[in-house]
Amino acid sequence: MDSRHAAARALGHARLAVTRLLLTNFRSYARGEIAVSGRPVVLAGPNGAGKTNVLDALSLLSPGRGLRGARLGEHTRHGPAAQGEALWAVAATVAQGEQAYEIGTGLTLGPNGGERRQVRLNNAPAPGTAELAEIVQMAWLTPAMDRLFIEGAGGRRRFLDRLVFGFEPGHARVATRYETAMRERARLLKYGPRDPAWLDGLETGMTEAGLALAASRARTVERLNRALAERGDAGAFPCAQLALAGEADALLAEADPAAAFRERFARARVRDAEAGRTTFGPHTADLNVRHTVRRADAGGCSTGEQKALLISIVLAHAWELSHMREGRAPILLLDEIAAHLDAARRSALFEEILALGAQAWMTGTDIEIFAPLKGRADLFSVVDSRPAPIPE
Repeated sequence: MDSRHAAARALGHARLAVTRLLLTNFRSYARGEIAVSGRPVVLAGPNGAGKTNVLDALSLLSPGRGLRGARLGEHTRHGPAAQGEALWAVAATVAQGEQAYEIGTGLTLGPNGGERRQVRLNNAPAPGTAELAEIVQMAWLTPAMDRLFIEGAGGRRRFLDRLVFGFEPGHARVATRYETAMRERARLLKYGPRDPAWLDGLETGMTEAGLALAASRARTVERLNRALAERGDAGAFPCAQLALAGEADALLAEADPAAAFRERFARARVRDAEAGRTTFGPHTADLNVRHTVRRADAGGCSTGEQKALLISIVLAHAWELSHMREGRAPILLLDEIAAHLDAARRSALFEEILALGAQAWMTGTDIEIFAPLKGRADLFSVVDSRPAPIPE
């Protein structure tokens, strides 16, 4: 490890960690509670035991729809409600250095009976999920992401935006503003009235937010490429190179990108009305990733190399955040992380997580795979959605 990594290790007191998690009517949990020390956490047990549901709950302590990308109602437990409650809730104590936060989120019914997500910070209502980005920085890898480089661009965009949230928490609010204006414009184009002044106003809002989104992503890609180049093939993980692809991203180089954005939105009104969707904007961007040593696109690499590239990117991001936040690395959610990794890479991953000082929540079916972490992590056996500590 270089001197910056050694400095991050020395600042372990600054760790960002969940120390208590309480689930109510959440997926397979009628009620569940886990208390941990702040060290890495391993959840081991058979398939279907409820391990991923814990990580899913943790992911909802940050902006967005969580690691599954599920609709709100899909988190509700099927079966009898716990303590007479019908909707789900997730509550956690989050330590941020010496500061502790109480975060709660859950499903409630709106005034018209519609589902909506409620967020509370330190027992007071919060305006929305974007507020969470200021407190909790988080990244995750799931088995579904093993196909990230060979499936649609949407998954890669969400992966990149999750990384942007860490560097620029305001990115979450900007994304919300852009999506709100885009939905309203789409509604007007579909149902009318197609008032030019009204559309001009919405497209101005989309331009302001869209430019900010594209610029934040570009800054993050630049920062990660620099960090990845410095890492090289550190820790047995290959070096990756990232690049944004999309018309909106290309327009950032224009002399007047705002004018270019507004012109594209205005010109696309008829086309968007016919298509029933917005065909231009940062929501159509893609993230290209290359294996620098093999000089190959990630999509053409083996499954194992693709997973190793993803891990390399997430670790580079975590180190950058740690340097930026005085040794406070993001929380890592690593679901079935040992799949497609050989013993050498598993060992390298565990050692780097420990050196980073990150609280990584890891799942797997075989506790023996995590043997190198014994005495250095909180180990749990999970059976029938009941996590039980494994004595050290």
